[in-house]
Amino acid sequence: MPSSGTERELLLTGIGGQGVQLAAQLVARAAVIDHREVMLFGSYGGMMRGGNTDATVVVAEGPILAPPTVPFAWASIVMHHDYWSFVKERLRPGSLLLVNTTVFRGEIPRDGLHVFDIPATDIAVDAGNIMTASVVMVGALSALTGLVSLDALLEAVPQSLPPYRTKHIELNQAALRAGFGSVARDALPAWDGARC
Repeated sequence: MPSSGTERELLLTGIGGQGVQLAAQLVARAAVIDHREVMLFGSYGGMMRGGNTDATVVVAEGPILAPPTVPFAWASIVMHHDYWSFVKERLRPGSLLLVNTTVFRGEIPRDGLHVFDIPATDIAVDAGNIMTASVVMVGALSALTGLVSLDALLEAVPQSLPPYRTKHIELNQAALRAGFGSVARDALPAWDGARC
């Protein structure tokens, strides 16, 4: 993690049903487990499936100064192309961008960004359930950046699932491990601040 006072902003976006809000909760709870400060803001459209769903997570070693809605982001996870303008407008030069290439359609600007194409939905299917694609992406984010540890993410799963979904604990933990293992942890040697 960066030195005290440095904040890391993460934006997540997708469509309802892809698990974006669960993914954001996992990052936030894992940050607390890793003894960091965190703020989480989630928003979603009126539809259960297919509407927009966005989340912002801010993680820091010390007190957080940023509001839970931020003008720019250090890293982003894009699960679907329909609502990705939420992220696109907030990318600063040098931002990390993880794209779910299984379903994303369209062009991604790559100049000045660190873009990782991750077939998260395919990985989720291989791990046991298509619904864990966003969780796969969080595992990949952990491997690439160290924003939160894999151990903390695994511990956060039971805390983040509602009681009627406890049977999915192991499935989500498997998705985290699959995402973590899907990227090379030394893939960002030139990115200043890639490892927290």
